[in-house]
Amino acid sequence: MAKKKTSTPLSTITRDVTALSAPVGNIYETVVIISKRANQISSEMKHDLDKKLQDFSAVTDNLEEIHENREQIEVSRYYEKLPKATLRAIKEFEDGKVYYRNPLQSKIAAE
Repeated sequence: MAKKKTSTPLSTITRDVTALSAPVGNIYETVVIISKRANQISSEMKHDLDKKLQDFSAVTDNLEEIHENREQIEVSRYYEKLPKATLRAIKEFEDGKVYYRNPLQSKIAAE
C-alpha cells in the first residue's frame, strides 16, 4: 500500500481560532464546515477499509473458525496510522481546499 503524502500532523496542535475562522468570519460556521468535511473524509476512509477487508472475509459464519490474517492486520494498522479525519479536514480548510457556501447568504444576496 502506498502511503498518501500529506503534511497533516498526526497529533493535535494548538490553533489560533480567530485566524482559523477568518475566511468565514464566524467560528461556529467554521466548525460546521470542518465537521462536515471530517464526516466526508471519515466515511470515505471507512468505505475504503471495508472494501479492502472484504477480501479477507470468510464464507462461513462460525465464530470458532475466525482466525487472524497477517495481511488483514497490516491493512488495519495502515489505517490506524493515518491522520484522523478531523485533522485532515482542518488542514484542508487551512489550505483553502474546502469548498463551502451558505445557502441562506446566497438567498439574501439574490434578493
